[in-house]
Amino acid sequence: MKRIGLLTSGGDCQGLNTALRSVAKALYEAWKEDVTLIGFQEGYRGLMENDYRVMKPGDFSGILTIGGTILGTSRQPFKQIHDPLDPKNPDSPDRLTAMVKTVEAQQLDALVILGGNGTHKTAHLLSEKGLPVITLPKTIDNDLYGTDVTFGFQSAVNIATDVIDSIHTTATSHGRVFLIELMGNKAGWLTLHAGVAGGADIILIPEQPYRLKGVIEALERRQKQKKRFSIIAIAEGSLSDQEAALSKKDRKVHRASWIYPSISFQLARDLEASMGQEIRVTIPGHYQRGGQPCPYDRVLATILGSAAAKLIMKGRFGVMVGMQQQKIKTVPLAEVATHRRDVPPDDLLVQTALSLGISFGQ
Repeated sequence: MKRIGLLTSGGDCQGLNTALRSVAKALYEAWKEDVTLIGFQEGYRGLMENDYRVMKPGDFSGILTIGGTILGTSRQPFKQIHDPLDPKNPDSPDRLTAMVKTVEAQQLDALVILGGNGTHKTAHLLSEKGLPVITLPKTIDNDLYGTDVTFGFQSAVNIATDVIDSIHTTATSHGRVFLIELMGNKAGWLTLHAGVAGGADIILIPEQPYRLKGVIEALERRQKQKKRFSIIAIAEGSLSDQEAALSKKDRKVHRASWIYPSISFQLARDLEASMGQEIRVTIPGHYQRGGQPCPYDRVLATILGSAAAKLIMKGRFGVMVGMQQQKIKTVPLAEVATHRRDVPPDDLLVQTALSLGISFGQ
């Protein structure tokens, strides 16, 4: 009897249940009743505390189109991975050791982990400890190294684009500038794709620090063209050129001095002070990662989940299952854990946007 562990870690997104379903159905189809699936509750927390439930085939029925994750999820900061599991108990094992002990106690033949960048750093450490780990790439940020696309990304793009589409009508009616703050703390893929798809006039992403003067010039250019409104799509992790020049420590101190909750409100204030024009901010927030996975993500998560099951059957571990140029690729966890997929300045969509007159605040 094979025993396979499953867990979802980090922020939730669309397609997690779809991927779990695919892994399970492929294993059940291949091994029939000779496989037991162990679902750990709330990601790495469940693995640390051996909090699990034995899954049954019925648990994976009807979840293809359901968002979120039936196993629950939580964030376990990577920098705390070597902290004691119980800080009050001096004999308590550290968190990584506790995870290893759980896998050994459960006698798992494989552990399938679904997650983003932080999740993969921990998955790599588990793999280095000799555990049979396979991972699947989920994040709406689309910034995982080794895959062209992550599941959850396209669903979030669809939602973010719909937000921009809806803002267009009210912006046109009132003749205002609207700042739409989208998710993306380190990478701007979501804002870039939704910004182009939604017809944003200015797109600001973390990879390209903006100049306030550059943003103002783009807005004034539209005013001269008698445009009644402007749409700025801005990633939550965007930086001004002045902030980008600071060290991480100084940048943190600088932002702590803000009276505003995020970069979009700060930029709105700066623009109003410089231009005297009314600025409005819209933040869809977690709405972007909720709801049903779109058909594209359902197909992608199903393909990747099935591929993971095949690797388990072959006994191949220590890799992430990704998609490169429409083909399944296995990427060593050591590579995924030490790199991030940022938006390069020569990216095709960036260059396309520039050719259409879309400003990046440069």
